[in-house]
Amino acid sequence: MQSSEASGADADGFSMGNGDNFRRLRRQGKTAPKGFRQRVLTPMTLAVAATAFTAATLFIVYDVVTTLGEVKRELSLIGVAVAARIAHEPTAAAETTLASTPSDFPGITRARFVEAEADFGDFFSHAVPAGSHGLVSVQAEQSGAVGALAGRGTAALALAGLVTALTLRRRRSEAMPDPMERHTYRSLTSAIPMGVACWTTDGRMIVCNGDYRERLQLDSDAITYPEALSRLLSGGYMKLLREESGNRLLELHQQDGSCLLIDERPLPDGGFMTILSDETERRRTDVLLSTIREEQRLLARRYHEEKIRAEAASRAKTNFLAHLSHDIRTPLNHIIGFAELMECETYGEMGDPRYAEYVQSIKTSGEHLLNSFAAILDLAELENGQKVLRTDAVPLDEVITATCRRFRGQIGRAGLALSVNSDTGAMLCGDRLAFVRMVGNIVENAIRFTPAGGKLTLATFAADDGVVIEVTDTGIGMSEERLSSLSQPFALGDATFTREGVGPGLGISISRAIAELSGGRMVIDSAPSVGTTVAISLPLDARHNSATVAA
Repeated sequence: MQSSEASGADADGFSMGNGDNFRRLRRQGKTAPKGFRQRVLTPMTLAVAATAFTAATLFIVYDVVTTLGEVKRELSLIGVAVAARIAHEPTAAAETTLASTPSDFPGITRARFVEAEADFGDFFSHAVPAGSHGLVSVQAEQSGAVGALAGRGTAALALAGLVTALTLRRRRSEAMPDPMERHTYRSLTSAIPMGVACWTTDGRMIVCNGDYRERLQLDSDAITYPEALSRLLSGGYMKLLREESGNRLLELHQQDGSCLLIDERPLPDGGFMTILSDETERRRTDVLLSTIREEQRLLARRYHEEKIRAEAASRAKTNFLAHLSHDIRTPLNHIIGFAELMECETYGEMGDPRYAEYVQSIKTSGEHLLNSFAAILDLAELENGQKVLRTDAVPLDEVITATCRRFRGQIGRAGLALSVNSDTGAMLCGDRLAFVRMVGNIVENAIRFTPAGGKLTLATFAADDGVVIEVTDTGIGMSEERLSSLSQPFALGDATFTREGVGPGLGISISRAIAELSGGRMVIDSAPSVGTTVAISLPLDARHNSATVAA
């Protein structure tokens, strides 16, 4: 390596003085001998250039794939955290939470509800399930990631060019002086978005780019490598991360909390090059991701604990209801039996006729209370899976026929019109009595809350993979608030319209539990003063369908 006097470099850097030397060298380059290109572009130089740019291209491809993967993983973690926040919130509150998401998570520009395939193919957004809200999509800021990719890609290509230039320096002839080469170094390093500096073997600076100069607040290149390290530390500390084959990776923690990485790489002439990068934002992102993972772990643990508590409470409730039902039904049966005995006047007349009315009231109330406790116990057993349903082949038409036969008299007494469309020939797999009870509860509710002169429609629809049972009435209907309360037990359709014999409000809950245990689901649609439609979807009997296809 030549000294600064021999190379013609002044204190302001290479070719940064008055420009006379640089212009003189340009004129010399125009009169270079014809064999210059052949002597410089040797097979070795071309091989090094091809290898450097191939490595740069592979790095760019790897960086793009890795960065997009990290963006997707970060969006997935943030999406799960956002979905956990809004899972149990109403829609309006959930939308408010989504609107505040960009302020809670740096780098997120938007969070919104989307359809199933709305974000397909977008690398900077990710959709995750959000419970009853469907899918929630979080969108990351594109400019930062794209700019970082472009910067690192430019840095890789510039480094490849720098390696090629260093190779050219080893293979050059006397037609290319040192100042021109140093000017080439400066041009290459200035294109790299990170701080880059080249040093001699004894630690004197050869050249650096603007980022390195700005980071160290240098006025000139007259600085040694130990002095540069002292300026970068500025009260912090430094540790060695890796050292192998002449390469060293240093980590500098400054007093203001920022973190810098210095990558030292040897140069062919015995010197070395340092690449300075700021890792502060990446470390903060890692801390944020670690915090999100820890929150997810805590949420999962809390969910598991709450699930265990809920299951224990459910088992305790079922056992309590079973004991309570037994303890109450036994004396109730005695009360009903004695009431029937007194009603028949087996041991003589009671005297006053009013006693007969009292006895009838006692009997009716006891039977009603007994039926209520039986319904409560049935619901508890269905919800906890303790009531095992049969898996017989059940014709759907027979279920509808049995239901109509059971309620036809009650429908006539209520002054309602009945319309039935159930000729499907479909075969279900389940418990026949449970299916009849499921449809019967819905029909009974429709009769109860439909005024005289109304209409009740019972229809079935069959498809290749299942059937749908619809019960529609022209009754008083329900508002959105009351419709949402039907998912809870002991909820009546409408407290403003009641008739005698209204039960504990378990009919809908029992029907829903039977449908879900049978592999189906139930949906309710209602509007005030218009009516209500209850749709139950059930799967077909696979055994019967297979036999039909084979036949």
